[in-house]
Amino acid sequence: MADTELAICQLNVDDASAGLILSTEAYWNQNEADWRFFLSKGIVFGVRDPGGRLIATAALLPYSAGNAWISMVLVTHDWRRRGLATRLVDACLNRANQLGLTTWLDATPAGAAVYGPLGFMPALQLRRLRLESAANPKAAAALAACDLSDLITRDHRAIGFARGDLLREFATRAGSRLASNGKASALIRDGRTARHIGPLFADHPDHALALVGGIAAGETGPILIDAVAERDDFLKGLTSSGWTIERPFQRMRFGRTTTQAGELPFAVAGPEYG
Repeated sequence: MADTELAICQLNVDDASAGLILSTEAYWNQNEADWRFFLSKGIVFGVRDPGGRLIATAALLPYSAGNAWISMVLVTHDWRRRGLATRLVDACLNRANQLGLTTWLDATPAGAAVYGPLGFMPALQLRRLRLESAANPKAAAALAACDLSDLITRDHRAIGFARGDLLREFATRAGSRLASNGKASALIRDGRTARHIGPLFADHPDHALALVGGIAAGETGPILIDAVAERDDFLKGLTSSGWTIERPFQRMRFGRTTTQAGELPFAVAGPEYG
């Protein structure tokens, strides 16, 4: 059977475990709860091989104000470089066009080279950083819980549209917490192999770094953070305190670029990228 004859289908929440197999194969940090959120709140397309195994996916998650996110673009190893990802992204773009939505995505450097010719323009440079462990419970005791509504408001100002449903979903999961040192605030949640910090907002890099340090002190395993590259002092502070940059990635918007909506976050949130 030719690859072009493999039908694109729309997935549902029953496909969460099959989707998790794909993201795990790619070493992404999404867990099954992330998949269930996208499958229940978004539009997820997939391709199955002749035996019925899910071999490729792409998701479209509508947000507010006519915006949507393309994510979970995955193809199992044996079926890569056959055009399946392009077909699935096209399916997302077509559905977004039907719904009148402007699409966003987070791309690796290789992905950005593919998405650029499709009409996506760079919007924000990001860096995925990892810290293996820095447990120190005494340092963590100084942190308080931040207000979720305030975090959602600041995220809205930063990104330009509301993502309250996503942040509420993250914040209310078992194991998630909201942390503040009085001058910075952040959300921390579970991933498949590591905990994840973001979004993170502060009025000064030192406040952001102090909060990250306090959060890390209370964690016992690896932590990830997707830091905004333009926050150079923040990035340098992280790397000098033991964080390592795993890879860069690029936030992109379909169509012409726009100016930054409001305040620039120190770290972003979302299950959009591994």
